[in-house]
Amino acid sequence: MTTTGEDHAEAPPPGAGPWWWGRLRSAVLDVGLGVASALECGVEGVRFAGDAGIPVAAGVVFGVLAGSVLVLRRRWPIAVVLVSIAVMPAQMGFLMGIVGLYTLAASELPRRIIASLAGMSFVGTLIVTFVWVRQDVARGNLTFGDWVIPFASVTTALGVTAPPLLLGLYVGARRRLMESLRERADSLERELQLLAERAEERAEWARNEERTRIAREMHDVVAHRVSLMVVHAAALQAVARKDPEKAVKNAALVGDMGRQALTELREMLGVLRSGAGAGGAGVGGGVAGRERVQRAVVPLAAVGAAAAAAADRERGGVDEGVAEGPCLSELDELVGQSAAAGMVVDLSVEGESRTYAREVEQTAFRVVQEALTNVHKHAAGAKTHVRLAHRVSEIAMQVENEPPPEVSSESSARLPSGGNGLVGMKERVVALGGVFVSGPTDAGGFRVSAVIPAA
Repeated sequence: MTTTGEDHAEAPPPGAGPWWWGRLRSAVLDVGLGVASALECGVEGVRFAGDAGIPVAAGVVFGVLAGSVLVLRRRWPIAVVLVSIAVMPAQMGFLMGIVGLYTLAASELPRRIIASLAGMSFVGTLIVTFVWVRQDVARGNLTFGDWVIPFASVTTALGVTAPPLLLGLYVGARRRLMESLRERADSLERELQLLAERAEERAEWARNEERTRIAREMHDVVAHRVSLMVVHAAALQAVARKDPEKAVKNAALVGDMGRQALTELREMLGVLRSGAGAGGAGVGGGVAGRERVQRAVVPLAAVGAAAAAAADRERGGVDEGVAEGPCLSELDELVGQSAAAGMVVDLSVEGESRTYAREVEQTAFRVVQEALTNVHKHAAGAKTHVRLAHRVSEIAMQVENEPPPEVSSESSARLPSGGNGLVGMKERVVALGGVFVSGPTDAGGFRVSAVIPAA
């Protein structure tokens, strides 16, 4: 099916018009043009019948049938133009020729076919006009010179052929341009929708990752202190009546541990509150308070902010006024706290001590801290060896405990375990490109080992 310029405004819904018409108004327009062309050719058929010496009725019927072909202009524009050329010698089909050329030029047919039919129409009009004007000059109806014959022929042929042809070419080009722009707009809309869906997925991923990071950091910051408090409280309960002085000392240690836990918890919550305005702040392992990203759904700007915050976190960036978190220089204090809780801890350091990147020192500290916490929970009273090795391009740490001694259920602190400590340690180490290994030893204890690149 061939379409013309009248159908370029919008794609019609299926079945909106009868037969081959896409819209009802297109069918009405073509039927109206067909009736007008049939009336014109019918009237001109009277003169044709007189000139040809045939009955008038036959000439009228011939003209009506020929003119009604214009109804098919959208379906078969080539046939309409050929019929108009065929009836041109009978001095009929003027409207059909003009509308047929316009429809042909506005269609999707190849340019060579349009040019060939337009040339045939021009030549046909030129010859017929030449004959008419020459006959009028011979009869004396025109008193001009012989020059009027070619002039009138060329002028008439151009006037009948060129305007509808050029208008049809313009309408067809405009329609194709509009269709191309519409397709590009639809494609752009689909791309924007796809980008919005991906942005929503990234925002959801950022929210889930941030929840996991916050949970891990809260666990690392608070669990160790609280575990020591529980151990000291159990010891306090055991010696309260037998050794009051030791009970007072343990009570003071419990108070100190509680204050330290509260201090670190306040620092953590402070960073989370200020993160919404700062666009990305970190504490401990560099956790960012991305409340904007947690509220975001689709906007690409929120995803960009989340990505920037993630980059700051990987670089270990923190806001001014926020504590930088633990470092390896505090490892002696950490071991001393465990020793004060009754654990026998042996700390050994190999290699020349030096300063590492902040996130490397924090991760190494958290690994040792969590490993000691696990010893308090699962192997209370077991002797523990903490080894730290400074190498050329990496830092290695190992926390290994011996089998725990048999203790009565009354003296056990019965510390709860969430099962996330080893997972959190491994995530921290792997995030920095390191290697983490944990598992039981042949002697019945447990070993935690980690190696982190220095850079």
